[in-house]
Amino acid sequence: MPLDIIDTYYPHGTALRDILLTHSRLVAEKALKAIRRHSLTEVDPQFVHDAALLHDIGICRCDAPGIQCFGTQPYILHGHLGAELLRHEGQLRHLDLEPYARVCERHTGTGLTRQQILDQGLPLPPRDFVPVTLEEQLICWADKFFSKTHPEREKTTEQARHSLEKFGTEGLVKFDEWCARFS
Repeated sequence: MPLDIIDTYYPHGTALRDILLTHSRLVAEKALKAIRRHSLTEVDPQFVHDAALLHDIGICRCDAPGIQCFGTQPYILHGHLGAELLRHEGQLRHLDLEPYARVCERHTGTGLTRQQILDQGLPLPPRDFVPVTLEEQLICWADKFFSKTHPEREKTTEQARHSLEKFGTEGLVKFDEWCARFS
């Protein structure tokens, strides 16, 4: 299912598709390793795999030429745009893609609160976009270890922390808690 949807928006043989799939597969692998390592039997590994493949599907609508994204929207919107895209695809395909849409919109940073959106004047609807379920948290955590500019390189925990520092201590605390649980 994820590749069918990805095929709709990311043509074969394009650099953007390669970036998306490399990044998303590495995020999926890291999350799945954590599930096995910690025997997280309450987590559905197939959902984690599929949701990790789809978590960044909205990047094609964003303006981020450094990663071959030539859309018109600010990159901060990629999760929200991906969620909208999946909700639309769910209606067209008669599938319940809502759980996957929530992963998309909740994975930015360590999640964004309504207050952060308002305080920073972010172009997002003023509501909470924070990972709630264990699956959402796992994917969000694993995502912090892989950039799309160098998708093949896994960041160290310190490098991942450093990339979150500019967003404040609240996100670092959450990331550290996830590292303690999933690493």
